[in-house]
Amino acid sequence: MEIDDDMLDELLMDSPQDGEVDSRSVERRIYFRELLRLQGELVKLQDWVVAKKLKVVVLFEGRDAAGKGGSIKRITQRLNPRVCRVVALPAPNEREKTQWYFQRYVPHLPAGGEIVLFDRSWYNRAGVERVMGFCNDEEYEEFFRTVPDFEKMLVSSGIVLIKYWFSISDDEQHMRFSMRIRDRLKQWKLSPMDLESRRRWEDYTQAKEVMLARTHIPEAKWWIVDGDDKKRARLNCIHHLLQQVPYEEVEHAPVVLPERVHSPDYTRHPVPQDMYVPSVY
Repeated sequence: MEIDDDMLDELLMDSPQDGEVDSRSVERRIYFRELLRLQGELVKLQDWVVAKKLKVVVLFEGRDAAGKGGSIKRITQRLNPRVCRVVALPAPNEREKTQWYFQRYVPHLPAGGEIVLFDRSWYNRAGVERVMGFCNDEEYEEFFRTVPDFEKMLVSSGIVLIKYWFSISDDEQHMRFSMRIRDRLKQWKLSPMDLESRRRWEDYTQAKEVMLARTHIPEAKWWIVDGDDKKRARLNCIHHLLQQVPYEEVEHAPVVLPERVHSPDYTRHPVPQDMYVPSVY
């Protein structure tokens, strides 16, 4: 996945001609080495969360194309999906619009021994809903009045709550949007809302500044991830995440493969050829 992404990016960006030195080659080796090491530590963290019945919630917010999705993929890549799951909710339907604002997020909170990663969260109200006019001033202010209490309740219930904001520069977002437009495999990532966010860059900046100022509380701090370099952003985010939950390696009993049972009375029945997937490759 990593190599394919890199090669495709280079093709789209008119990579150096044959014979030229790729200045990122050493950095790439370091990146893969560190990514694998950190993913190994994530597996240890996962085992600790299961063993101690911990409840972990990680929020990923930030600019469109800032690298949230890529970081989430690298975090979950080698973890058990029954332990660590991703929640990416669509826009609320008509029924959900009449509910208590936090209501549709609550069912996705973890039980003991689970990690939940929110790819965008209840902070939609402070960002896209505010900028695009999907909520009124009263709903906006009510969110800021209640969200600190909501998050304090989560923490007091035993949930480890970690909030990340992925930040990128104006020029970097422009470049990533342009690459997505040129890449048929990634054009689906550019929704009309994403394109509008590009036009309203300054409105989103102002909304972000207000959000961080009003919701950065001791019980649930915001952590800013510099996302202009995707690889460094992923490594820094994973490294930081590992520091937020003290863990130890859990000892496991040795895995022993059992002997296969053979029954002399069983004969395997032939499978009709027309049931096989054609061998095209």
